[in-house]
Amino acid sequence: MVKRSDSSMQIGEFARLTGLSQDTVRFYVRKGLLAPQLGSRGGRNPYQIFSPREASTARMIRFAQALGMTLKEIGTVATELQREGLSQTREIAIMDDQLARLERKAAELAELTDYLRAKRDWVARGKPGDEPRFTGETPCRA
Repeated sequence: MVKRSDSSMQIGEFARLTGLSQDTVRFYVRKGLLAPQLGSRGGRNPYQIFSPREASTARMIRFAQALGMTLKEIGTVATELQREGLSQTREIAIMDDQLARLERKAAELAELTDYLRAKRDWVARGKPGDEPRFTGETPCRA
């Protein structure tokens, strides 16, 4: 058990600081993505005490998710990092994969933007001629 320091926090404060719900924090803990210390209060169910380091980890998890990584992928990278560290080659491979995902997403967004702009302009002109069509060459992801 760990005595709480001034910079450590319980789950409610941690959730507010990171912008995550308490359920999401608990989920990340169950998945092993966050590893809070156990506090001295709480009896048979000791309080989880989160440090600024866990807050930084939570922000990195959200960043990685925003890049398109799954929690499984994030967990794999985190495990690699803790066990043996990441080689330069591995770091570059991870970033190349994320760049490729972002480039695909940017292409999808550009196609959607072009269609929506053409449709808006067509409506603004009073719908003359044929309605713009969405070709949908890029698969839409929900």
